[in-house]
Amino acid sequence: MTVLLVGLAQLNLRLGDLDGNASMVMDAYDKAVGLGAAVVVFSELTVTGYPPEDLLLKPAFVAGAASALERIARHTGSVPAVVGFPEDTGLGGPVRLWNSVAMCWDGAVRGVYRKHLLPNYAVFDEQRYFVPGTEAGPLLKIGDVSVGVSVCEDLWGPPRTADAAAPDGDLGAGLGGDDDTSPVLTQVGMGAQLVVVVNGSPYRRGKQDDREAVARARAATLGVPVVYVNQVGGQDELVFDGSSFVTDAGGSVVCRLPAFREHVAVCDVPLRSEEISASELGDDHSGHRRRAELRAGDGTASLDAPSGAIAPAAATQRESIAPPLEPLEEVWWALVVATRDYVRKNGFSDVAVGLSGGIDSSAVAAIAADALGPEHVHGVSMPSRYSSEGSRTDAAQLAANLGIDFRTVPIEPAHAALAGMLEGATSDTGSGADTDSPDDTAAADLTDQNLQSRIRGVLLMALSNRFGWLVLTTGNKTETSVGYTTLYGDTAGAYAVIRDVPKLLVYELCEWRNRQGDGELIPRACIDKPPSAELRPDQRDDQSLPPYELLDPLVEAYVEGDLSAAEMLEQPEMLEQLSADPEVVHRVTRLIDIAEYKRRQSPPGPRITAKSFGKDRRMPITNFYR
Repeated sequence: MTVLLVGLAQLNLRLGDLDGNASMVMDAYDKAVGLGAAVVVFSELTVTGYPPEDLLLKPAFVAGAASALERIARHTGSVPAVVGFPEDTGLGGPVRLWNSVAMCWDGAVRGVYRKHLLPNYAVFDEQRYFVPGTEAGPLLKIGDVSVGVSVCEDLWGPPRTADAAAPDGDLGAGLGGDDDTSPVLTQVGMGAQLVVVVNGSPYRRGKQDDREAVARARAATLGVPVVYVNQVGGQDELVFDGSSFVTDAGGSVVCRLPAFREHVAVCDVPLRSEEISASELGDDHSGHRRRAELRAGDGTASLDAPSGAIAPAAATQRESIAPPLEPLEEVWWALVVATRDYVRKNGFSDVAVGLSGGIDSSAVAAIAADALGPEHVHGVSMPSRYSSEGSRTDAAQLAANLGIDFRTVPIEPAHAALAGMLEGATSDTGSGADTDSPDDTAAADLTDQNLQSRIRGVLLMALSNRFGWLVLTTGNKTETSVGYTTLYGDTAGAYAVIRDVPKLLVYELCEWRNRQGDGELIPRACIDKPPSAELRPDQRDDQSLPPYELLDPLVEAYVEGDLSAAEMLEQPEMLEQLSADPEVVHRVTRLIDIAEYKRRQSPPGPRITAKSFGKDRRMPITNFYR
C-alpha cells in the first residue's frame, strides 16, 4: 500500500472578493506544495466564495470569476490545484451556469468537472443558478493514481428533500441503492482510486457527524479513500466550520482539520492500488517532474506525480486527526466566528451591546468579546424606572469581568418626556375606547413597555452613528419565534448573534463559557435570576409566556420539525412529557405565525440549528392556514 500526499486548503474566503480570493488561493497553493503535496484541493466555488446568490445573475461577476481562475491557473506549477468556480455554459437565459471545478497545472486549466446534483432544500437554492453537469469525468491522473473529482451533494447521491424528519435532507439513506445517482459511483467504475470532494457545507449542530458518516459509508462501500474539503468562516446568516477530513478505503477517518479555523495541511492518503509501488517510483529526490498531458479520447487528465509526493505507507503522517469539538463548544465557536466575520467583513471594528444584566445580553457580550477582543466591545446599560438595582450592578460586573467598555445612559428623561407627549394623543377623546376596561389597561401597559424598548434602540443607534459601532441585538430564538420582541426596539441593530439559539441553550452556553478556565466571566446572578424584560414592576417572562422548558420543545417541533398544531397534539408522549394542554399548543403556534412580520424586519443572525429563520424558513406573512 502507498500514500498520496494531498493538500487540503480550508480557507475563509471573502464572498465576491475575486482578486483577494485568488491571492489567498495562490498563497495556500504555494504553502501546500512546499509541504510536499501532490495535489492541492480547495472548496466549492473557491473563486467567488459560497454562496454567491444573485451575484451569479450578473454577467460581469461571472466573467470576473473566470478571469480570477485564469490568474490562479497561471500561477500553478506541475502540482495540480482543484479549484471551484462558476462556469458560463454559453447557453444564455436566466439559468446559464455550471457549478464547476477546474483542474489546473503548469499554468493552465487542464480539465473541468461540473456538479451533477444541485440541492434545492433548506438554505440551498442552486437550481436557481445552475444547470446540472452530465459527465462523471474527467479523472485526474497523478502519476499512476486516478482521482475522481466531485462537488458536495454529488457525494450524497440519493435524491433528497427537506421534510419534518430530516430538515437537511435524508442524510445518505439509500447509499448505493437503485436510486443512488451519485457520479462518484461512475467515477470508481471508471477506475478512480481516490475520490476528492469540494464543499460549501454550512454549519448546523451535528452536521459534521452526518458528513463523516456519508463519507465513511462511501469509502467502505466503494473501497476507495475520500478527501472532503470545506470552507470556513461566516457569510451573513451562514457560518462554515471547515472540519475538512480524509477517510481511508475502509471508511476510517485518518485526517481531520480543526473546526472554525483556516488551515492548510498535507495529509497522507493511503491508497489501495495494484499499479503503484515504491520501487516503480524510485528514489529520485531531485524534484524533477515529468510532463503533464491531457490524454486524448478518454477525457482523463494525466499528470505524473513529483518525487516524494507518493510514498510508501510507512511515511510520517503530515496532519493528525483534530478532535471534534464538544457540542456546546462547537456552537459557541460557530457564534464567535460568525460574529467576527460579519463585523469585520462589513468594514466594522467595534460593536455596541445593550446590557440589561440578563442572560441573553450577557451571552452576546461574551461572544462578542471572544470574537473581536474586549477592547472592541462597548456595553451600554440603559436603566429605566423599573430596572432593579441588581440588574444595574450585574451588567457592570459582567462588563468588568469581560474587560469591555461600559457606559450608562438612563432612559428615564426620555421615557417621561415621550409619555407626556403621548398623553393627549392616547386619551379616549374620539377614540371610542373604554379607558376603564381591562383591555384598554393592558394596551396602555404594552404601549409603555414598547416605548421603553424603542428608546433603548434609538440610543444604541445614536451611539452607532456617533462612533461607528455596529449594534448587536440580543434576542434568542425562542423569544423571536413567538414575537416576544419590540419592533424598532430590541430588534434595532445589524446582527442578531443568538437569533437561532433557543433560550435554554443560551443558559447552557453561558455555563460552558464559565467553565473554560479564565474565570466566571458571566456573573452567577445573570444566570440565576428569573428572566424578565423589566419593563413594568415585578415583571417575569413566565407571566406572558409558557415556561421555557415547555416553550423550547414546542418551538422546535413547529419551526424545525414543520409539525402543525394538530400533529403535535397527536403525539401523546410529547404532551405527557411537557404537560401541555391543547390550548397552550395552539397559542404558541399562533404566536409564531403572527410574529412573521417582525422577523422580516429584524436583523440576520447565524444559523446553528437545522432550520433557522431566514433562508431556511420562508413563510407568508398574510397566512390563514392553521
